[in-house]
Amino acid sequence: MAADHGWSTVTATTYAERNGRQRTLGPRGLNRSRQSDANDLESDPMPTYAPFAVTVDLVVLTVRDGELKVLAIRRSEAPFRGRWALPGGFVRPKEDLEQAAERELAEEAGLQPGAVHVEQLASYGDPNRDPRMRTVTVAYLALAPDLPVPTPGGDAAAAGWLEVDKLLKTRSALAFDHGTILHDGVERARAKLEYTPLAASFCASEFTVADVRRVYEIVWGTQLDARNFHRKVTGTPEFLVPLHRTRNEIGRPAELYRLGKARHLHPPMLRPPNDVGALR
Repeated sequence: MAADHGWSTVTATTYAERNGRQRTLGPRGLNRSRQSDANDLESDPMPTYAPFAVTVDLVVLTVRDGELKVLAIRRSEAPFRGRWALPGGFVRPKEDLEQAAERELAEEAGLQPGAVHVEQLASYGDPNRDPRMRTVTVAYLALAPDLPVPTPGGDAAAAGWLEVDKLLKTRSALAFDHGTILHDGVERARAKLEYTPLAASFCASEFTVADVRRVYEIVWGTQLDARNFHRKVTGTPEFLVPLHRTRNEIGRPAELYRLGKARHLHPPMLRPPNDVGALR
């Protein structure tokens, strides 16, 4: 029988305190332990650590003009004045990480919380990533349908949608370590297209199978067989829901769909090798 690690079956948990004593914790002892630790912090001076700042950076991806593009701002201040960078900024004293990311997303891209798909990507803490001081950044990935031309924020000289492929060819094309962050964000998006319905985040609320296929082709950077793709996506449970309406396109009317309830695709839409344009 598998062990139950809840408090109901664990009679005691011990840990060594700084002064070497052992304390036994149970369901009731947990609050007493926390209070005792708080008292210890009040009585003992905190060790001295070097200060560092926490920032958030945003990888905002969209499909525009048939290409995968990322939101970038041209810095108007040092360091890296005049260089392109990912939008982001310092976390304010009373903000948590998500609040800081949402604020930056609204300021830099004009996107409100809930309007786009946003998820935490990774954290980056190389000691030399920021020449001003030790800075740890938490990156977020945001995906959205075709977005308008952005308006630069107060500390940006310009803002625009840059071609991802060109930026990935040269990691130093972006300021700080943003080339690495962009690379990680794009790889996350490419991987999640295989096993989640994330591709629909790049589409309008109503879309055709061809719209979704173009997202896969643009993000993956490969051509897909149209008939095979149609069979795969329409046969995946709860991925696409038909609206029983059509949209006029070249050749013949195309059926419209909306996103279904699926959170994971089964079977997955495996990414084909670069030289093969068919789904496996």
